[in-house]
Amino acid sequence: MTDMIKQFAELHIPGEPIILYNIWDAGSAQVAVRSGAKAVATGSLSVAGAQGFEDGEKLPFEFALTNAKHIVAAVDVPVSIDLETGYGADAATVGVNAQQMKDAGAAGLNLEDQDLSAGGLLDVSAQAERVKAAADTGLFINARTDLFIQTPLPDHDDTLAQKALERCSAYADAGAGSFFIPFAMDEKLISNICEKASLPVNIMMMPDGPSMSRLAELGVSRISFGPGPWKAAMAAFEAEALKILTDQA
Repeated sequence: MTDMIKQFAELHIPGEPIILYNIWDAGSAQVAVRSGAKAVATGSLSVAGAQGFEDGEKLPFEFALTNAKHIVAAVDVPVSIDLETGYGADAATVGVNAQQMKDAGAAGLNLEDQDLSAGGLLDVSAQAERVKAAADTGLFINARTDLFIQTPLPDHDDTLAQKALERCSAYADAGAGSFFIPFAMDEKLISNICEKASLPVNIMMMPDGPSMSRLAELGVSRISFGPGPWKAAMAAFEAEALKILTDQA
């Protein structure tokens, strides 16, 4: 397992980003690996949706853990699990849950800083404690900030980038391995964050955002796709189902 964690960490190279076409179960993980994936990563919305739940830790932790075990058993590449806010009201519980994911064979975790109960973001120091609890297990932690998600696009500016960098620094000190800024699309801001961040930077592909090749040029180390792959798969399934069932009627 230590080898998988090390292998996963080494795939985060500025300018040569690891591409994570996010999966949701063992079957989709196998498809990704057959297609050339060097590692696989779940997206919480996709995993929850595939089981009939909404995102936001509505999927029971036990379901997420069992799903992780199935994925790890199905592929021979590093597996990263989106654990949302860690399924815990405090850092200690987050640490326990992270250890269970490590015991299941995961190499990494996504851990986000939104406050699911009160809204907004968790205090930087409080989130750093949660990141540390997860990182202390030895897992590679992709520390996500929801700053860009919760801030309207017109306000994605240098001030927001600086706030992101401050969170990055705190999460790096807590032991995170990379820094995830979903919904960041402005090339100048992405470049600035990549240049100044104390961690490798993860960007999520967006319809109106930079291309993968451009993100590499900007210094990104990890490119992920969030719920996009699952939504595309379900849209194709629905279109075919509608066609077949409508013809049958």
